[in-house]
Amino acid sequence: MKSKSQSLLLRKIALHAVLTPLAIVWLFPLWMMFIFSTMPDYGIFSPEIVLLPSTNFVTNFQDLEAQTGFTRAMFTSISVAVIYTVLSVLLTSMAGWALARYRFAGRSVVVAIILGTITLPFAVVVIPQFIMVAREFKLANTWVALIVPPLFNSLGVLFMRQSFSMMPNELFDAARVEGVKEWQIFLRIALPLARPTMAALAIILFLVSWNNYLWPLLINSRPAMMTAPVALGTLIGLTKVSWGGIMAGATMLTAPILIIFVLLQRHFIAGIAAGAIK
Repeated sequence: MKSKSQSLLLRKIALHAVLTPLAIVWLFPLWMMFIFSTMPDYGIFSPEIVLLPSTNFVTNFQDLEAQTGFTRAMFTSISVAVIYTVLSVLLTSMAGWALARYRFAGRSVVVAIILGTITLPFAVVVIPQFIMVAREFKLANTWVALIVPPLFNSLGVLFMRQSFSMMPNELFDAARVEGVKEWQIFLRIALPLARPTMAALAIILFLVSWNNYLWPLLINSRPAMMTAPVALGTLIGLTKVSWGGIMAGATMLTAPILIIFVLLQRHFIAGIAAGAIK
């Protein structure tokens, strides 16, 4: 028994010895991004290697705010990401439930089409999507154009389908025998059981919306509707690049994601594991 515990301890030590340098390699660019956000532009390109924060973060952020209205852009990004995540998780859950639990003609074809859309790069559909939304529906520079077109996420549908297909049929059959309606089975039984998977999917979808740059850039031309990544992009000019402002904005964009992942990492790992094991 003692030898087993010692072997387990040695494995943990070896695992930490391998993963700690990898974690440092991954975190070092983020730390340097924060360091650069506290330095003036001339200090960022200094040949000296600086590993400690300076005192210019407030000035960089003030310049960023003056040039882009970054606080408003952050509010727009947060609002769009939260609304998109909630609606997309609900939509993909409904689609995954239908594909996992209902038998209908052409179901395998639908699943194959959804699988096929994962392989398509966004650049293939972005121009037709832009023409349809902006010219046909005349929804450019609106919240609807920002949120609705990307709502259907193929990976999310397959993710939720896998989660629902792992649940025992006897549980839902017993609910039907008791007279529970289908929508109640979905809302009150299936969704609570799929909570870890939904949490992991919500984190992924939030990241997708938070980091989205091309679609908000194309569909919105008004400064009041800019998202934070698009606002940062405006700092790159033909003759001048505000590197300090870009680093300050990038730090502001990265911090919420790190906080969310640290707080919800258990749900994320549980959801990924639940979707990978059948």
